[in-house]
Amino acid sequence: MIRADSAAAATAPGDPGTERSLWLAGPEDAGAIVEVVHAAFAARPPVDPPATAGRETAESIRALLERGSGVTAWMGDRLAGVLLVVPGEGARSSVGTLQRVSVHPDFQGHGIAAEMVAAAHRLASEMGLTSVELLAREEFPALTRWWQRHGYRVVDHRDHGVILARTLPVTVEAATPESMQQLGERLAGVLRPGDLVVAEGPLGAGKTTLTQGLGRGLQVADPIISPTFVLSRVHPPLGQRPGLVHVDAYRLGSPDELDDLDLPSSGPGYVTLVEWGRGRAEQLAPHRLEVDVAREPGSDVRTVQVTAVGERWDGVDLRAVLTGEPR
Repeated sequence: MIRADSAAAATAPGDPGTERSLWLAGPEDAGAIVEVVHAAFAARPPVDPPATAGRETAESIRALLERGSGVTAWMGDRLAGVLLVVPGEGARSSVGTLQRVSVHPDFQGHGIAAEMVAAAHRLASEMGLTSVELLAREEFPALTRWWQRHGYRVVDHRDHGVILARTLPVTVEAATPESMQQLGERLAGVLRPGDLVVAEGPLGAGKTTLTQGLGRGLQVADPIISPTFVLSRVHPPLGQRPGLVHVDAYRLGSPDELDDLDLPSSGPGYVTLVEWGRGRAEQLAPHRLEVDVAREPGSDVRTVQVTAVGERWDGVDLRAVLTGEPR
């Protein structure tokens, strides 16, 4: 019934007693997908002109899947939600469109949409896409705000809505601590004063190792060590590059405590990197890089995922930066 041959597939937590999972959408799912799409869009208030989703058929869904791919969410053996990812054509072949984002009314309010969107981002990145976009109808401003909370921003206006878009995460591997530092050094090459980097990952994943390379690339004073016991360290610049404010937010309980450190007063000539910053540091700047570091137990190989948030990063090819490929 469903295909389980994708690295993007992931098990999701579910309601007690109900198996809840995410899978790649396959052509064999087309009939069930149409039922979910029709049910989801029928449950919305009517709009003028009507949504085209009501005209979808199993054949049209299969045609979209042949052009791209998709994510399905299942509650037990019932299809609960679907999200299709369709690549663009020609000059826009690296831009994907999210289509028919639907959660069956029986399963709404359980966080299924957010789980599908996160999985779709991973899937789109694996498909070689650099960004994704979608159309949000003007009649549903709350829906636009929901997408904005997930990193999307308005990039264009249409007759009956807005185009929302976001840059996809870039994922690379670092096989050794040395290559992790080299990754940080390459990342430093595109940083400028005022930039914020939020680094996340478990203990020992390599956040400080990455920061050491970043400090080397910025050519800052003093060795980079974990600031755990002093919360923050300021590394002045030695040359023309920005200095570095290195923060460890592990022991901070709220964003307010981070504000109390008065980090922006370190000056506009600094880059700020906050370890353990998710949920604490985002308010420091509307534009930032979010860096997630994972390390397999017993292995030196780190997987580093970098997500650009905000228009500051428009036009910056992070994939080329992180892989060292010529731009």
